[in-house]
Amino acid sequence: MEGGGRPSLGQFILLGTSSVVTAVLYSVYRQKAQVAQELKGAKKIHLGEDLKNILSEAPGKCVPYAVIEGAVRSVKETLNSQFVENCKGVIQRLTLQEHKMVWNRTTHLWNDCSKIIHQRTNTVPFDLVPHEDGVDVAVRVLKPLDSVDLGLETVYEKFHPSVQSFTDVIGHYISGERPKGIQETEEMLKVGATLTGVGELVLDNNSVRLQPPKQGMQYYLSSQDFDSLLQRQESSVRLWKILALVFGFATCATLFFILRRQYLQRQERLRLEQMQEEFREHEAQLLSQASPEDRESLKSACVVCLSNFKSCVFLECGHVCACRECYRALPEPKRCPICRREITRVIPLYNS
Repeated sequence: MEGGGRPSLGQFILLGTSSVVTAVLYSVYRQKAQVAQELKGAKKIHLGEDLKNILSEAPGKCVPYAVIEGAVRSVKETLNSQFVENCKGVIQRLTLQEHKMVWNRTTHLWNDCSKIIHQRTNTVPFDLVPHEDGVDVAVRVLKPLDSVDLGLETVYEKFHPSVQSFTDVIGHYISGERPKGIQETEEMLKVGATLTGVGELVLDNNSVRLQPPKQGMQYYLSSQDFDSLLQRQESSVRLWKILALVFGFATCATLFFILRRQYLQRQERLRLEQMQEEFREHEAQLLSQASPEDRESLKSACVVCLSNFKSCVFLECGHVCACRECYRALPEPKRCPICRREITRVIPLYNS
């Protein structure tokens, strides 16, 4: 707390930072909670013979947010894995990721760093069909790459370490970057895999489509069942709620600390003003009752003991108000009895 009774710049920065972090965490928590609430309210529909009847009776032949589970089946052609034999799918994602060590000039440590240098995703049209045989119904899945949780399975993964000469090693140490290698990964949504779709279910020209919702709700194509997907979302909500509460409590504690320090500073300032007023009144009373010779002595008397002469100059405030014995008796940190500024130096005062 500064001498004027106002919070310091550091306290303002601490309070502002904690408030901003709390607001951001609370905003994320509200978004996560809304997503979990929407997911919990999604209508679970069984992928069976009565699916078209359910949609034909729905308003606009559409269920705005529905949950449906089924097996993946390609419509025409399939995608073959580039690395695994007899591995067929409907979505294929190939990724090249660079791994390297980067020197941190602040911590003076080598930190792991990775960056995707190339990624390609291939898709073919596919349906969701029932696991049971003999049920002639299928749901066409549209825009699968718009899903926030695309249930791809890693079918191939290999790390290619970088080969370096002695000259390369010296150059990397000088530049602050040490390449480790390239990670090659292939992910696929296999034919026959179980998929949980959450989105808009529409009946159009005797065909059923699953597509991203129009109301801005999340679109899911997950390899998890619906209960596991909902449980994961609720766990995320609880985590963000705890973080928001912790930082909110820290913000409240910081605000309470600043207000308490300001209150105590104001009380101390009022107490000192009252003491100075009482001293001036007492000094004026003594001067009015004293003889002319005693008045000169009182003007030069120490404001603390009123018996010894003033013999110290306090810096940096410059007040001459106390004797040497009373200065030594001041509690640490020593402050001027007049203005309460901290005493950094004391210069002896000699009266001729």
